[in-house]
Amino acid sequence: YQRRVREAVVSTQSTGKITDSYKCTPLEGMLSYQIKRYQTEADTDKQIVLNPSEIQKKEVKDMEFAVHEVYAMDVFVTPGTGKTKEYNSNTTVYRRTEEIYQLKMKASRAFYSDVCNRFTLMPFTLRAFEEETKAKMGLKECVTHELLQAYPVQQDATGQPVAQFKFTVLVVPNGNIRINGGIFDPATCKSEHKIEDKEIVDLLAQSANRKTANKKKKKKAKSAAEEAKTTTN
Repeated sequence: YQRRVREAVVSTQSTGKITDSYKCTPLEGMLSYQIKRYQTEADTDKQIVLNPSEIQKKEVKDMEFAVHEVYAMDVFVTPGTGKTKEYNSNTTVYRRTEEIYQLKMKASRAFYSDVCNRFTLMPFTLRAFEEETKAKMGLKECVTHELLQAYPVQQDATGQPVAQFKFTVLVVPNGNIRINGGIFDPATCKSEHKIEDKEIVDLLAQSANRKTANKKKKKKAKSAAEEAKTTTN
């Protein structure tokens, strides 16, 4: 995925070929998106959806990457159908919306004021509050009147396991820089399937970070220069 993040290029076909090779499906509706200050995935026009829902097919527009942009790459795959349903578990993650409503309960006003001051428009978890029980008292009215939006826990509709790979990529002039998200070690997983598409095999053989590749070229050139100098002497 990171190798396909290039200036003025958007392609989800390669990821589809990879998941097909391993008999998996991208989870429906999951977004990768451009990151800006005080902006969540719902507020940007630059979104990438590997397996769009019917609504997303109409709403998500074609886009281009540009130098100096930052993206949250969020990939979910499952051996199931890829369709999602809400998991039978209460969510604890919320974010503010742009709705306006005069809250009636004192506990709700205090809670919402705390949310606005501490988290602005960013998502937050109820565990961030010292008195979680008190926070839940104020939460209900805020959600009822759509001042806060929940991030529900989703699962594959058939109950199959879901693997998530998330990382942040900086698009810079000389390539991409991955700044977080642990490096996946293929040696930790074994599969009866493998990628046979030559285009994908060649793509995966490339360095995901052009900066690293350039360093290797410079090191090789330096070694060649030193060797030539030694030979001349």
